[in-house]
Amino acid sequence: MQIFGFEIKRKDGEQLPSVVPPSPNDSGATVVNTGVNAGGYYGMVMDLEGVIKNENDLIRRYREVAQYSDCDGAIEDIVNEAIVADESHKSVEIVLDEVKVSENIKTKIREEFYNVLRILKFDERAHETFRAWYIDGRLYYQILIDETRVKDGIQELRYIDPRKIRRIKNIKKERTPQGVEVVKEVEEYYLYNDKGITEQTTHGVKLALDSVVYVPSGYVDPNTGMAMSYLHKAIKPVNQLKMIEDSLVIYRISRAPERRIFYVDVGNLPKLKAEQYVTDIMNKFRNKIVYDATTGETRDDRKHLSMMEDFWMPRREGGKGTEITTLPGGQNLGEIQDIEYFQGKLFHSLNVPISRLQQSSGFSIGRSQEITRDEVKFNKFIVRLRKKFNALFNQALRVQLICKGIIRPDEWDDLRVDIKYDYIEDNNYAELRDSEIMQARMGLLQIVDPFVGKYYSQDWVKKNILRLDDKEIKDIQKEMNKEQDIMIQQATVQGELQQAMQQPAMDAQAQQQQAVQPQQDQGAQDPQESEADAEAEQEDTQQSNGKVTNLKTGTWPN
Repeated sequence: MQIFGFEIKRKDGEQLPSVVPPSPNDSGATVVNTGVNAGGYYGMVMDLEGVIKNENDLIRRYREVAQYSDCDGAIEDIVNEAIVADESHKSVEIVLDEVKVSENIKTKIREEFYNVLRILKFDERAHETFRAWYIDGRLYYQILIDETRVKDGIQELRYIDPRKIRRIKNIKKERTPQGVEVVKEVEEYYLYNDKGITEQTTHGVKLALDSVVYVPSGYVDPNTGMAMSYLHKAIKPVNQLKMIEDSLVIYRISRAPERRIFYVDVGNLPKLKAEQYVTDIMNKFRNKIVYDATTGETRDDRKHLSMMEDFWMPRREGGKGTEITTLPGGQNLGEIQDIEYFQGKLFHSLNVPISRLQQSSGFSIGRSQEITRDEVKFNKFIVRLRKKFNALFNQALRVQLICKGIIRPDEWDDLRVDIKYDYIEDNNYAELRDSEIMQARMGLLQIVDPFVGKYYSQDWVKKNILRLDDKEIKDIQKEMNKEQDIMIQQATVQGELQQAMQQPAMDAQAQQQQAVQPQQDQGAQDPQESEADAEAEQEDTQQSNGKVTNLKTGTWPN
């Protein structure tokens, strides 16, 4: 099947015979059985409280729920934690440390990943993209490639409304000679209809799997196999919260004001005349003269009896006379515990900590003992959402790398397992917890260190104190050996550099010694000759003074 003049598809594999159809996993694809007892495209119907009939109604309901103020606030907390905007850094980076390819290939993969982000305009629309995926529970993009320049890669990723496209898994069966139905072939494709996909839709444009980027939520109804949004659990709490808020408003409006009760004495008048008398009295005292500033006239605005007005009651003879009493307004109108209860229930359904409801509470980073367990659970929930959302990058990056000839189609499955994505973190609770655990381990290591080699081995300490597995131990040892080699090389280089810096001074000192050596050689003579010369010089000096001294005895001659 060709789309736009080209086709990109996985290598076909032979379907093993089985009576059990393959599971749709977390894709939420619509399963169609053909060949034996063939049915229509859309046989699944999900009826929630008699309102939702298909996926389109479900998506519409999700979007309505997301517009409710309290639910919108919870969604904003989730999206802001998952996608952190930073002016100096990208919201997400690709990590290829564990990918076993050359550095040249890694560099190309990073470049193409940034190209995918540029095509998606992820820096500007990351928040909106993640929010749309979270609310709808699915995200579709059509991959547009120029068929004359396939090597240029993806030209555009065009958003598709999820109400206009559906993933179809067509399971073709055949009957064996023994009369058993087995799966012969499984065909998967996307069906697009610009007017929308409904249960009556029987036609549309077929799109190949590799021509569409499909990011499901991974949350599938086990009964119907229909992909659902994470907002599905919030539908009922939102409806309850709306109802309780509306009833509270009505109660406060009707019970807040004080009203008067008029007991009118009607004596022994018959029933009809008594009612007429009460009405006359009511109209007489309830006329309201109003001045109209636009016309300059006065008019009579009569106020008709209603639940917000005063009450007029007839009183028969024998009772008290005409009396006016006051009916007090409603008490405890400021109590909103019931609303807070349903707000907490809504936040629980969306996995958002209840503490975030108190907007007045400040943000503080403390010790792990001060961190609520709900915040740690919320951080884990955000990590799971990110892993599901990574399908957007994986599918687009796969097509981009294959089109540009960087990898082969059969190599992607091996690479995809080791490709990671690093998001900017804004929730530091898990980081603080890990930091304190590491501090406790380091403290315990200091206590055990004197006994290493005597009672405990280094391997035991690494596995039981530091909690390292075999792979981490090997990786750390490899890094330590590499660092030692680098330190040895640096020491060698520093020694050679120091020797090179000292060499000119050593050469100058050697030249100076060579210059002084001839003078020393010339001045060096036999000690006896030197002594005789000294004695002769001394004798000459004494004779010149008229005195002769015996140098051996030290006496003067007679």
